[in-house]
Amino acid sequence: MRQIVLDTETTGLLTEEGHRIIEIGCLELVNRKFTGKRYHQYINPEREIEEEALAVHGITKNFLEDKPKFADIVHEFMEFITDAELLIHNAPFDVNFINHELSLTQQKWKPLTKYCRVIDTLVIARQLHVGQRNSLDALCKRYSIDNSQREFHGALLDAHLLAQVYLAMTGGQGSLFDKDHDREVQQQAEVQTIKPVTLQARKLIVIPASADELAAHEMKLQKMAEKGKCVWRE
Repeated sequence: MRQIVLDTETTGLLTEEGHRIIEIGCLELVNRKFTGKRYHQYINPEREIEEEALAVHGITKNFLEDKPKFADIVHEFMEFITDAELLIHNAPFDVNFINHELSLTQQKWKPLTKYCRVIDTLVIARQLHVGQRNSLDALCKRYSIDNSQREFHGALLDAHLLAQVYLAMTGGQGSLFDKDHDREVQQQAEVQTIKPVTLQARKLIVIPASADELAAHEMKLQKMAEKGKCVWRE
């Protein structure tokens, strides 16, 4: 499974007010492991940056003046993310800005979800930690991920932190019950004809777990309990 952890920085909060993307950061995961492949680009927004946004990311208009425009990098960017599963924290914000930029190129691009599946990691965090703060900083603290270098927000840095948060959030029992797994099980159940068999009609071979296996299992449950709810201990 190919996943792209994505983050953007912008000139402001609303595309309706003409705000633009000024930085894109992407990291690739394959089968939940970093591949070392990344996409990072600063972009000239051709407009001023709001003071509130500048206070968040620290990227100035002067710094961006010699950077390419979005239309100049759109093919390279879309090639990197197409057919991947995008992991984005507060995905509607970034998706809206990317779709806005795609429309401004006037190159007949379709909405982002026509090229990628989008997963909102903020939704996952809210399901796991109901009623708690689920900002990226809060999640880094909760999962003991070092974000001491995050004096300002930066798309590539935030993507790297988000990747670690996502792997931590989904590393326990949640990853055993993902939608793809449930769908595969359902499809298998629909095509198989299962004949009921009584226990008396079968000779079951029982292989008990070794002491080392039991200890490893207990250690795994303990780690899961430290991160949140562990249903196997209820």
